[in-house]
Amino acid sequence: MQRASRLKRELSLLATEPPPGITCWQNENQLDDLRAQILGGADTPYEKGIFNLEIVVPERYPFEPPKIRFLTPIYHPNIDSAGRICLDVLKLPPKGAWRPSLNISTLLTSIQLLMAEPNPDDPLMADISSEYKYNKQQFLLNAREWTEKYASQ
Repeated sequence: MQRASRLKRELSLLATEPPPGITCWQNENQLDDLRAQILGGADTPYEKGIFNLEIVVPERYPFEPPKIRFLTPIYHPNIDSAGRICLDVLKLPPKGAWRPSLNISTLLTSIQLLMAEPNPDDPLMADISSEYKYNKQQFLLNAREWTEKYASQ
């Protein structure tokens, strides 16, 4: 019951005061199946892109982090081809930094930040990571290309 009331509160806050560039809603009235959209930030290769994400809220939420993945393909060192995201706040300690005090809004904001500031030292995609480190122009070109191809409306 605690999970349901907390989720309702979070969703209502996301609806009335969403973080800039982020929207989140229930998928077909299922409280544990959410969808989100993140707009690519200005001055990033993802600018003008609209990225769809799937959020699956576990039974033990908020003691366990939601599972979030990109549905829109994105060219990024920390996001793999299945849309999985390498981000510490999405994992439980000791490997991760999830805390029950965090919420879906915080997670989506962290993902938006990761899009703007990739972490090439903790990659899911080694080839994209080394491109980001050693051939940034090519990385930016590829990321813009993918954004135009997959994330423009």
